[in-house]
Parts: sequence; structure tokens; C-alpha cells
Amino acid sequence: MRLLTLCCEYPPIGGGGATACEVLAEALASRGHEVDVVTSGDRGLLWREERRGVRIHRATCLRRSRHYSTAPELATWLAPAYQTALRLHRAHRYDLAHCHFVVPSGIIAWLLARRTGLPYVLTAHGSDVPGFNPERFNYLHHLVRPFWTRIIRSAACLTAPSNYLEGLIREQIDVRVEILRNPCRPFPSGMKEPGERILVVARLVERKGIQHLLTALSGLDTHWECWIAGDGPCRSALEKAAPGWPRVRFLGMVPREELRALYRSARVFVLPSLQENFPMVLLEAMAAGCAIVTTSIPGSVEVVGDASLLVEPGDGEALHRALANLLANDALVDDLRRRSRARAALFDAAHIATQFEALFDRAQAG
Repeated sequence: MRLLTLCCEYPPIGGGGATACEVLAEALASRGHEVDVVTSGDRGLLWREERRGVRIHRATCLRRSRHYSTAPELATWLAPAYQTALRLHRAHRYDLAHCHFVVPSGIIAWLLARRTGLPYVLTAHGSDVPGFNPERFNYLHHLVRPFWTRIIRSAACLTAPSNYLEGLIREQIDVRVEILRNPCRPFPSGMKEPGERILVVARLVERKGIQHLLTALSGLDTHWECWIAGDGPCRSALEKAAPGWPRVRFLGMVPREELRALYRSARVFVLPSLQENFPMVLLEAMAAGCAIVTTSIPGSVEVVGDASLLVEPGDGEALHRALANLLANDALVDDLRRRSRARAALFDAAHIATQFEALFDRAQAG
């Protein structure tokens, strides 16, 4: 099948949705499909390249950061990306478009379908759904709601990676949503054992809850170190709030090609988020064999299942108790690490790719 993938962000640009898009595109390419991706460009990136069987086409986008973008910045991508997608479709005559994020990518899929008749499948990721991140996107969601509804109703199929996100979508519109989980690349076995390190990988924004982790670390009697990878508008405030504990390190943005080694360097991974849809960092940390501590929010629970210690979101004291218990109990750490690997195997990229193949066949036929 010839597939045109549309995603406003694609690694090294973007977060979890971009990572899910990349892993799926590569898994589909490895199964013999032709996959072209239209995404955002940035300084220092090639406009055209092939990576692990996927042809990547980057369109102009004015953005200040690779890990974070504003609605006006994403809007600058729409016209160049549409022209790129239209040119590619005329040259390759794709069978189907797969669009990640209802907005802004879905606008391009919808316009392309109206112009050429190319059917498209939509995958929602969270921030593109009204109600998911209202403190940041409430005005934008209100502004694009007429388009948002039209884009969804015009799609051949709509998918979401979690039941939580399906519920949010169905609060807005009565439409069928297929639950197809985000995929994960397996980690090779036989790598050296990780050290006594707590790892966090997250955008440094308030809803990721890093402020509550810093509260939990205060007074924690341990020789373990804590590394926090990521950047964002809250970084300066978080660094100032960090406890007087020399083993807390803020690494800043870590290149994606270095993240896998970073996951493997830690025995414990913490994600204290206040809201999530389907956090890819949890999935990647489980695949790396980390013992997981996270919050009992629906999106995270759907990823970790019973392979995690869970605390209430925003409860720094509960997180402190969970970490104190875990770091003093090697047997519990090892048990959680085993459960992590077993749980991550359910999201293997090849397995998820076969589910998307079946969906694409139905969408094309319908």
C-alpha cells in the first residue's frame, strides 16, 4: 500500500505523538508498504531524507523550539505542507492518507480529500481534542470547532490510543472511535545493568507534575540520583525549587537518538503527571525495563496496567512514601522491572502495525 502520513511534528521535532507516528511509520515500511511523511521543517534538518525505510518531506514552519510549538507557529506550516502533500500525491497516487492530530494535520488531509478524493484515517493524540488541555488550547479549540467536527466526520476512520481519549472525543461528537494503541520499539537484551538512578523524561510544563516530584525528593534519605531530561517554560522555576540535594540534575533537551541509552541507565522511572492521554515516555521506559512510578490518571493507567506503583496526582507526600518504599526494596524494584518488560511487549510495533494494516484495508475498501 502507498501511504501518505501527515503529522505536524516528527522526531527530532515534537513529543509523544511525534514518536508514535515515527515508530508506526517505520514498522509499516518494514512490512513492505511505501510510506511518505509530510511534517515540519526546522533549522539544521534536511528538507528531504529517507530514514529506516520512511521518506520524510519537511515543509516550512516558523518555530522557536523543537520540543514546543504555539498555535500561530503551527499555522505557518499549513499552506507549505498542503502544497507538498498535493505535489507528492500527484506524483505517487497514494492509496490512503494517515493523519496524526485532528488539528492542524487534519486540515491538510481534509483539503486534500476534497481536492483529490484521497481517503484519510485520523489518529487523535490528546492536545487536538477539546477538553484535554484547556489551559493551553481552550481558545484554539473554540476557534477551530467547526473545522474540527467536519474533519472528523469526513475521515474514513478515527482512532485514539486510549479509552480515556475516546471518551473525550465522544463528549464532543457522536462518532465511532477505534482504539489502537501507540506502538513501541523493543529494546535489545543483554545490555549492561542500569545504575541506582531515578529518571524523568518530560516537557517541563505544569501539568507534567515535576514540582510534586521535587517535593517528594525533599527529605528522601537515599544515595540514589535523580536525572530530569526535558525542557520547557517551567525549567527555571523547577531548578530553583529543587531540594538542596546534589544528585538532582536537569539535563535539558536530550536528543532522541540518546534517549534509549538514557532509559537503560536508570532502574526507576517517574512520571508524576496531572493529565495524560497515552504517555509514550512511560511505554519507552517500560520497554527499557525501568520500575515505574506514576500517577493514577486514566491515560497513564491504560499504559502501565499493573506494572507500576501508582499515586494520586498532585500528592507529593504520597509520591515521597512510594519512592522511599521502592528505593529501600531491591526485590520490589526487580519485580516491577520484570512486569514493565512484559507489559511493554503488548505494544510491540510489529503487532500494532498489523492492526493498523487491517484498519487501512477497511478504510480503503469503504
